[in-house]
Amino acid sequence: MKQDIKYHGLKNQGATCYLNSVLQVLFMTTEFREAVERCSKHSEDALDVQLHTLFESLKKKTSETTEVTRKLGIEKVIEQHDAGQYFEKILSLVSNEASKIFEGHLIHRTICCKCDSETEDDVPFWFLSLPLMDSSDKHYSVVDGIREFLKDAEFDGDDQLYCENCDDKCDTTVKYELRHHPEVLMLLLKRFEYQYMSYTKDSRAVDVYYTINIPETYELYALVEHFGTLKGGHYKAKIKPQDEDRWYEFNDSSVTLLHNMSHRNKSEKSRSAHLLFYRKKNTGTQDKENKVEEGRRKLKDDDLGENDHLMKKRKTTSDSTLVHSRQTGHEVTTCSTGHSDQDSNQETAASNTEAYIQGRLRLRRSWRLYVWLLLVFVFGIFLLVIAMKI
Repeated sequence: MKQDIKYHGLKNQGATCYLNSVLQVLFMTTEFREAVERCSKHSEDALDVQLHTLFESLKKKTSETTEVTRKLGIEKVIEQHDAGQYFEKILSLVSNEASKIFEGHLIHRTICCKCDSETEDDVPFWFLSLPLMDSSDKHYSVVDGIREFLKDAEFDGDDQLYCENCDDKCDTTVKYELRHHPEVLMLLLKRFEYQYMSYTKDSRAVDVYYTINIPETYELYALVEHFGTLKGGHYKAKIKPQDEDRWYEFNDSSVTLLHNMSHRNKSEKSRSAHLLFYRKKNTGTQDKENKVEEGRRKLKDDDLGENDHLMKKRKTTSDSTLVHSRQTGHEVTTCSTGHSDQDSNQETAASNTEAYIQGRLRLRRSWRLYVWLLLVFVFGIFLLVIAMKI
């Protein structure tokens, strides 16, 4: 008996499976779909308009992607392209509100080993590109890839970096840190490498974890798979709707229920996974900790500055380019998924620290008031002495 499935597919125009797979994931990403709907009303030049029209149709029936491919400038629909490339292109053409759901910020901290001076660069990204590494059993895990991506990089010998403080090239350490965690984290597994004037595909097995901690907790809800070669292959998407525990396979116009995927397993071994989509599991604790950390920085940096804005979230902007790929990495701290007691303790500690910061702020304001009154008093005595001499 055929099961009644409420989701619909996308028609393949020739070789547009790469685009169909990405569009299905974006459609099933509720936050993105809702942002596109809001912004399509006042962003006439953005891709939001075409995406909103497509998404409304996709709620009811198998749909065409003609308007979207036209907006993306895809002229030869019989040529296959990389799904990751077009995921990035879509985000570059939609409204800022829609793309920010995938936007994170990576801090590059450069430390001179001679004078210990530090500089920081804030680099926004839409996805992290993870190289597939060699290992004894010919496969690796997503966690390994994140560790490698965030690993400290050492520059010495002929690779020394210039230090302005020393006015010379010095041994340098570059540390990488995820400062702002996106609502949806996309990891691109670099299966395609350019070698000897052409692209080759790495089909080694990868352990794809359903839950990762970096240290924010993320849960896998979609993946785009590639089968075959880059020129003659095929893309499919596997997606778990936000309000369901079941997984579905989206294969162009066909949508089927999967029975072999379950979060009861910690991971799934895959030779075809290419794009991985993880949704942040919000607990409320992290937001409070972020505010506490922001307060600490401002108490340190703004001794007598604008303290009225101490606990407000600072929105940082940067003209840096988006991060596409890196070949270095660093070990990531992970924690157990059973952490209710730990979360409670962290929340209590965060509350206590926040109260301490607020107390420091009130004390500083009282001190400034005292100094001001003292100056007024001294000035008054000075005027009185001048008047008596006259």
